[in-house]
Amino acid sequence: MSFKKKDNQSYYNPVRRAILNHQMIEPGDKVAIGMSGGKDSTTLLVLLDRIRRQRRLGFDFEIVPIMLDMGFEDCDSTPMKEFVESMGYELEIVPTNIAKVVFEIREEKSPCSLCAKLRRGILYNRASELGCQKVALGHHVDDALETYFMNFLFHGRLNSFEPKSYLTKTNVTLIRPMIYLEEKQIIRFVKREELPVVFNPCPVDKKTKREEIKKLVTNLSQEYPAIREKFIMGMEQGSAEDFWIKACHESPLN
Repeated sequence: MSFKKKDNQSYYNPVRRAILNHQMIEPGDKVAIGMSGGKDSTTLLVLLDRIRRQRRLGFDFEIVPIMLDMGFEDCDSTPMKEFVESMGYELEIVPTNIAKVVFEIREEKSPCSLCAKLRRGILYNRASELGCQKVALGHHVDDALETYFMNFLFHGRLNSFEPKSYLTKTNVTLIRPMIYLEEKQIIRFVKREELPVVFNPCPVDKKTKREEIKKLVTNLSQEYPAIREKFIMGMEQGSAEDFWIKACHESPLN
């Protein structure tokens, strides 16, 4: 991979700052990374791996990539498995019947909520079984901003998800090290580094309310280019009690 000097300012420093500001990773931590096969979680793996190898945090920690097999017939995780192995890790693939439960047994008209709940439970439990203290997710500032608008428009709440949250049921801490990165940065990184992205066979992919909110944020950013920067400022200055929602309401994978 071609890591350039400007990557420090664009990628590594924001991730390092997020980790240190919110004490996401501590010396000796075993950090599970929720791998969906998408661009965000793959980028997170690459960035955390480089940060770990170069000891940019000043200490060492372990990385455990975990991927859920959702049960879709058309999903091939082989490219992701081979990529993870090329980085020196073993991809923990957890078989599930989530697709069958959501689309065949329950026949959910709005399947995202149930799907996210099932994925969360399986991911967090498996991470705990593997001895991981932390579970890292590939959410970025665009995800946080979209969640804010979704909560406002659909639930009348002015809040978003937490950069760091302790999960009492599984005794692991959920972290989002890319919270200061924008989606467009990640898209550029994936394209430049030619990172593998696994096809998402979910029948409602790109057809959800979140996609509508994504378009809203895109339109707002054209009129107000600093909207993401201002959101991060508000996120950092706001009180946890007033601004953050519990991690149990959020989808764990990207």
